[in-house]
Amino acid sequence: MAAPTTALPLLATTTTLLLLLSILNNVQSKPSNNGHDFGTSLDPSKALGGRMKREKLSHLRLYWHDVVSGPNPTAVMVTSPNRTSASGFGTVVMIDDALTLGPDLKRSKVVGRAQGLYAVASQTEVGLIMAMNFAFIEGKYNGSSISIMGRNRVFTKVREMPIVGGSGLFRFARGYVQASTHSFNAKTGDAVVEYNAYVLHY
Repeated sequence: MAAPTTALPLLATTTTLLLLLSILNNVQSKPSNNGHDFGTSLDPSKALGGRMKREKLSHLRLYWHDVVSGPNPTAVMVTSPNRTSASGFGTVVMIDDALTLGPDLKRSKVVGRAQGLYAVASQTEVGLIMAMNFAFIEGKYNGSSISIMGRNRVFTKVREMPIVGGSGLFRFARGYVQASTHSFNAKTGDAVVEYNAYVLHY
């Protein structure tokens, strides 16, 4: 028995609506390219080749050589205070300091560079804001780095600063460093600081 002629337009309209709804649903379910859907959830256990299952704590002991004297200083002042300040407030220094295994720069192996800057951020004491990367160039950490940013009260015996990230073998790094002055030459301004870094990473 043939369908009534009055039902045919209704059937066609219903079919068209279902087709449009299907198309709209497919469009909405696909990631948009308009710049809003740019993130994807990942399974942490599968990231980094499965290494994220095995978090570990590493201890690094290094000596940081801040050389401001001589023909090739590794610490250079880029801005100085506009007016006299007992603390040197406002001073900014860019650094590319050697990181060695021992305190003697001439005899000890260089395993990395401390690259970044420090600035005097206190008006009442020599309190620095440190922002630097420890970029490693030797051994299994070659090509990897840790990033340090924090307050450094220079005349405190042990200063603690956070590790805020890293790269290479130190991806997702967090932890802290403890800095203690090994030696300071009041005549030249050169300093050697022992850094003990405690890093959680994968």
